[in-house]
Formats: sequence, structure tokens, C-alpha cells
Amino acid sequence: MQPFLADLEDVRNGILGALSQQIGDHRVELELSRSKESDYLSNGISLSDRWELNQKNTTLAFGFNYLDDSVKVFGLEDQTKRSYDLFMGLTQLLDKNTILAANLTVGYSEGYLNDPYKAIQRTDIVSLPDGAGGMIDIPTVNLYRENRPDSRLRGVLQMQGTHYFDKVQAALDATLRLSQDDYGVFSQSLQVEWRQGLWDRLEVTPFCRYYRQNAADFFYRTLDEVPNATPEEYPAGKGPHYSADYRLSSMNTLSLGIKTRYRLTENIALSAAYEHYDMSGWGAHQAPAAAYPTANIWTFGVNIQF
Repeated sequence: MQPFLADLEDVRNGILGALSQQIGDHRVELELSRSKESDYLSNGISLSDRWELNQKNTTLAFGFNYLDDSVKVFGLEDQTKRSYDLFMGLTQLLDKNTILAANLTVGYSEGYLNDPYKAIQRTDIVSLPDGAGGMIDIPTVNLYRENRPDSRLRGVLQMQGTHYFDKVQAALDATLRLSQDDYGVFSQSLQVEWRQGLWDRLEVTPFCRYYRQNAADFFYRTLDEVPNATPEEYPAGKGPHYSADYRLSSMNTLSLGIKTRYRLTENIALSAAYEHYDMSGWGAHQAPAAAYPTANIWTFGVNIQF
């Protein structure tokens, strides 16, 4: 089998352009995008419409996204991947301080859906002469490319509520997200933020986010667990399917952090954020513990409006 090679450094170049037009109660927007890395090229188009009703207390949103991607795979010609997403959303203003929103996205992807840098191991037996006229079997561990299905259907439902508290100049924001796909992955996440305003210029936002998912139907720690699997050097998405990618295992993630934003002038604002991110497996279909990352993330930014 060919070795897996990957650059440890990469540069991503991207461009995004959008054109919007207000037509009565509708705001139509067309968006074009292009992103390029050393091993990936993505071209996208998005068309959406926001329709304001009920004296602008109700907003309906509809849209369509399309991505045409090209993936470089070592040892193969460039592989294609296409993604289609339909979405619709409803935002309702309940009173001057409370907003509820719900969004539904249905997506379909086809083509090369493997990760070219992910591998799965298998224990193979190598027979060698023992020097006495017989043979001795030696177990060896080899790596093979993963083999995911060549299509994926998914649905995502997101519900969000925001309430502003006048007395303390703060807002509570909660977002619940449910996702299901035909890989067999069902995920749930809940994020809660408290946005606190201080001295008219400073906003401090502590937040907590919890995520949980079960494993994909074809997640295995090793190929030894896959019945009747004959791994191909370059899998094309046909069964049997298998992957040891920890992102397809049964796992939980917890994020705790705080964001700050300070407005220097009407047009300039400074921001900083800290997040502690912790991932772990659960149940019988989890990856080895060492596969799950833990990180402390600092972010700093400057926002300038013209």
C-alpha cells in the first residue's frame, strides 16, 4: 500500500462576494465563493430570500446552497464532491425583548466523501519459513484507507430564543440543535450565552456549549471488527464501509468560555475571547482516549466599519 503523505503547513486563499437587493418586503441575496488549498478547491453559489411580514415582526427565510469541490488524493486523479443544501427559517418577535427562531436545513452530498488522510488499521498474518522446513505466522499491523459511503443525506433543526432584561442590561440566548443523517449519526447540542452590557461600551459574554452524538453505523476501531472486508487500495465508496475517524464515533464535547467586546468609537471595536474545549468518547463505539482533543483557545480581533 502507498504511504499516506500530508503537508504539515498549508495556505488557504478564499474570496467571497455577495449581491443583495430589496424588493418590497423581500431581500434577495446572491453569494459566490471560491476557496483553494494545496489539496482542495471549492466553488460555491448561494441564493436566499428574506421575507418580512406582520409589520416586520415575522421573517421567513428560504435558500439554496451548492458547492462543487475538487479533492486531491495521493495516487489518484483529482476526485469530485458536490453538496446541495435547502434551508428555510422562521423568526418571530414576541415582544420588544423576546425573539424566537427556528431553522431547518436538508442537505445531500455525493462523490468522494472519504478523508484522504484518515486510515484504519488491520492485523494481517505474514507466513515465513521457520528454518526447519515449516512456516511460522507473524501478525503485522497494516494501515488501509477508510471507505465511507459515496453519498450522504442529512437534516438539521435549530431552535433559538433570545430575551433581553432591561433592569440589568443583559440578554440570555439559548440555541438547541438536532441533526440526523443516513450515516446513522444523531447529534444534539445546546449552547447558552449571557451577554452583559457594562458602561455603555463593554460587552462581556460567558457561554457554555454541550454536544453529544452516537457513532456512525460504519465506525470501527480496527478493520479486524469488519466482517468480510477486503480493503481496496483506493476505496470508491462501495460497501462494506468502515472508518476509524474519531469524529464518527460516540462522543461528547463541552466548551466553556467568555467573550468580550469593547467599542472604542462608533466605528472601531476590540474583541477578545477564551474557550476551553474538551472532547471525550462514550459507550461501546468510542475511539481510543488519545484521539479526542482538549484545547485552550484565545482569540483577539479588531473590527473597523467604514
